[in-house]
Amino acid sequence: MSDIKELVMIGAGPSALSAAIYTTRENIETTMYEKAVVGGLAAVTDKVDNYPGFPDGIEGMTLADQLQKQAVRFGAKIEYGDVSAIRDEGKYKVVVVDGNEVKAKSVLIATGSDYHKLGVPGEKEFYGRGVHYCATCDGAFYREKRLAVVGGGNSGVQEAIFLTRFSSHIDLLVRSTVKASEVLQADLQKYVDSGQVTIHLNTTTDEIVADESGTVTHVMATKDGSQIKLDVDGVFVFVGLKPNTEFLAGSGIECDERGLIKTNNHLETNMSGVFASGDVRSGATMQIASAVGEGATAALSIREYIDALGK
Repeated sequence: MSDIKELVMIGAGPSALSAAIYTTRENIETTMYEKAVVGGLAAVTDKVDNYPGFPDGIEGMTLADQLQKQAVRFGAKIEYGDVSAIRDEGKYKVVVVDGNEVKAKSVLIATGSDYHKLGVPGEKEFYGRGVHYCATCDGAFYREKRLAVVGGGNSGVQEAIFLTRFSSHIDLLVRSTVKASEVLQADLQKYVDSGQVTIHLNTTTDEIVADESGTVTHVMATKDGSQIKLDVDGVFVFVGLKPNTEFLAGSGIECDERGLIKTNNHLETNMSGVFASGDVRSGATMQIASAVGEGATAALSIREYIDALGK
């Protein structure tokens, strides 16, 4: 059993890093596997303005780096690797990392979610510098500025309404028709009537354009078959989140209709010894602060689980 790790964490975003701080302090051997960027979406966010304890905000990369250093200081091992599968072998779990099998007594899945992308020119190039996916994170940077919001579902309309607190005008670009709830549509209509929001139905976003300095200047779109140009200072995209759970296919771990992992009150999945926390968990609030809190909760549950195994 010497080759069986005590705890494997899949993902190294804020939730996993927070959990690692707790588990390593409890002398639980903790190995983390990250396939992209340590810190997750937080690390590639230009500035986090709503994380407690930083009244002036903090750069996402700085926050992620500090969380990483703290976890490593207590003994967490962070390795880069792509997890493609997980299976239950009874007393231990098998996690397949880059084609190699890693055995563990317990597993924390904290792979987070990724934003659905438009896949248009300029979206990737200006991410965090004019293109955003979180209104509560970045909306305040656009006080008295013009914005384009893409998306006509509940999240798109809800976030557009939120952004009216800052923006002087919002162009809401909707591929077909607004599909948000009637309550949200009624609320949105107030801003349409005041002239603060203009809804563009049957409109596809074609390109996000910036000047030579990289400052977003306008959006090219197609409305009812005709091309239009909208002068904006920023673009917020709300066309859904995609949980990073593809690797769970065939594992038996239960997910909801959106692909988010179901857990009990102890953040344990239906597979004994496998836990989930953060944005990948069904019921998550998709906020860094709550993801960090869930990481701590999961760590305490994992400790209890390992103790029960007779560590």
